[in-house]
Amino acid sequence: MAKTLKYQQLLIQFLEKYAKVKPANWKDVEQQVITDKQHHHYQLVRMGYQNKTYFHYPLFHFDIVEDKVLVRQNRTDMDIVEALKELGIPKKDVILYSELPAMEVHA
Repeated sequence: MAKTLKYQQLLIQFLEKYAKVKPANWKDVEQQVITDKQHHHYQLVRMGYQNKTYFHYPLFHFDIVEDKVLVRQNRTDMDIVEALKELGIPKKDVILYSELPAMEVHA
């Protein structure tokens, strides 16, 4: 549980720091850090209008599952595994969603 709490703090810190970075070509953007500490879900959601079109999407989405950080979404060109490692989360504890085996659907 101590590892989960540590990772929770590090992920929130990462998201809050990144939320302060506004895209240069998108002046009317709002970025919200959304956390569900009870269920261990953490997101940075970007929303706003660009060229009269409304956008709303998660820039980052992390979950903590069994003391590991599951990266569900990374809509940047950042090497997220390396970025999380620099925060103090070992590579062995970071799982990219794209690397999980496909789930079988049972009827």
